[in-house]
Amino acid sequence: MNQDIPVHTATPRHNWSLEEVQALFGLPFNDLLFKAHQVHRQHFSPNQVQVSTLCSIKTGACPEDCAYCPQSVRFDTGLEREALLAVEEVVEQARTARARGATRFCMGAAYRSPKAKQLEVICEMVRQVKALGMETCATVGMLSAEQAVQLRDSGLDYYNHNLDTSPEYYGEIITTRTYQDRLDTLEYVRSAGMKVCCGGIIGMGEEAVDRVRLLQTLANLPAHPESVPINQLVQVPGTPLFGTDPLDPLDFIRTIAVARILMPCSHVRLSAGRTEMSDETQTLAFFAGANSIFYGERLLTTDNPDQDHDRRLFARLGIEAEPATSPVGNTTATDRMAADAGS
Repeated sequence: MNQDIPVHTATPRHNWSLEEVQALFGLPFNDLLFKAHQVHRQHFSPNQVQVSTLCSIKTGACPEDCAYCPQSVRFDTGLEREALLAVEEVVEQARTARARGATRFCMGAAYRSPKAKQLEVICEMVRQVKALGMETCATVGMLSAEQAVQLRDSGLDYYNHNLDTSPEYYGEIITTRTYQDRLDTLEYVRSAGMKVCCGGIIGMGEEAVDRVRLLQTLANLPAHPESVPINQLVQVPGTPLFGTDPLDPLDFIRTIAVARILMPCSHVRLSAGRTEMSDETQTLAFFAGANSIFYGERLLTTDNPDQDHDRRLFARLGIEAEPATSPVGNTTATDRMAADAGS
């Protein structure tokens, strides 16, 4: 194996070949982490992590058949359905998240595609959360070009729409929308001038080549996503993927490292699955280039590490929360995390 594979960090690339990405995945583990950490230090502080909070603003009853998702109406997971939350409730949750150190507030709704009246309410949520000085993110399903513009005009900073897996394995996971549907939504979001949050899920029974193809597809988009969430499958009883063989933690770290090399200027986020990761696995992920997490006890409908645990881990590693890009009073995210730790 050629251990001198160039990582091309001066200018981000959008023309990675399958063979190049496979070669990165195939490097000896220490060589891969060394290369990824070098790239990470060229573009980011190695001891800062961006902190986001995710809020489910409408839960369950989704008509899609995503095999990993407990919110699908097609699977019996015992999940209680909840209608779209009131604007005031969402804003109060955002205030709490800000006080605890989050700099970005992400709003997720289990829709295939939002209807006009639903989107009007979501846009008002965005406006009011934005007024708190936080970055705003939303994931509410497929969008039209007009809907993307409407969200942009409300002040939305990021739109999340994951590719989930490789184009080749996608049909094994979802049949109710196509890969191209997802790419179209990303194009509408870009054209509207918003930032993109787009990644995938690993550990869904895919082959190693599917992880290669997922990252290759992300890295070869016309513009790299500003945020790349790498999710580890959370197995929920009642979903078709429950009982899937667990992912080797080192394969997860390899995926983080290759994502960092391919998309050097993107925030790479540890997303779903952190409750099943040891502190040591998360530490390796941070070294390999992960520099964003979801902070708070819930990720839509699944568990997330509690905030005290995250604060203790940050303290042990000498990691600070990345300051907000939008000023919030005169305190930084790190100040707020420290204050919350002492409360």
